[in-house]
Amino acid sequence: MLLDVLLDAFLDCLRDLPFLFAAFLLLEALEHHASEKMNQALKRAGNFGPLAGALLGCVPQCGFSIMASEFYAGGVITLGTLLSVYLSTSDEAVVILLSNPGHFADVFRLMITKVIIGVTAGYLVLLLEKWWNRRHPHHRKEIEDLCGKCGCHEEGHGILKPAVRHTGEVLLFLFLFTAILNFLLEAVGMERLSSILLADTAFQPLLAALVGLIPNCAASVVLTQLYIDGVISFGSAVAGLSSAAGLGLVVLFRVNSDKKENIRVVVLLYVLASAAGILLQAAA
Repeated sequence: MLLDVLLDAFLDCLRDLPFLFAAFLLLEALEHHASEKMNQALKRAGNFGPLAGALLGCVPQCGFSIMASEFYAGGVITLGTLLSVYLSTSDEAVVILLSNPGHFADVFRLMITKVIIGVTAGYLVLLLEKWWNRRHPHHRKEIEDLCGKCGCHEEGHGILKPAVRHTGEVLLFLFLFTAILNFLLEAVGMERLSSILLADTAFQPLLAALVGLIPNCAASVVLTQLYIDGVISFGSAVAGLSSAAGLGLVVLFRVNSDKKENIRVVVLLYVLASAAGILLQAAA
């Protein structure tokens, strides 16, 4: 079992490697060559962030949530855009639904619903974020914040070496975290954990969103399968899949130095996903 856990963790990290490296390389290039211009452009184009984030996030892959976490830590995107990506991220749910012929229609239903949730919640948070920034103008993030204390630019090796260094550090962190989490899930059993948390109850969307916060693709797989089997409602499935940001949350805690802020992001993600699930379940 230990070898299987390590192999799964390695394959998961290998899949995310291109996204990690591409994001860090872009951030390094922006910091070196276009930091001030990028900050000014983002101030002018930031209002389109949640819409773009929700549309890109709904693509069935988890790499974009990782890139979004890095961009947020570097001040490239707003909190509203970050949450719109997290909420609309589809991961393996689309693939699993497509593999079940009777649920083809649910693919479009799920993606459209999550995009609407991502856009709505993203713009709501963006408004709150603008109000907060006006009251605290000195707490805005900059691209330099992502690696301001690492000293990797003092050696004068351009953008490639710092990007490789940051990618390696985060990749190692992801591998260790994923291996430990996979081992715990194997020991307890994801299906057993889900059956306990997702018993027939009016609080099902709240519990589903809690399961979705588990930073592992197994969470979205199990939630989707439980919906297909009729164990949970569509509203509960949406709640769980909306909070399922995958390894994006893990990367956020690794690259964003403000840990209290990271906790607030998780709480906000959970509240928004749960609220969306409850509203959908009440409207059904």
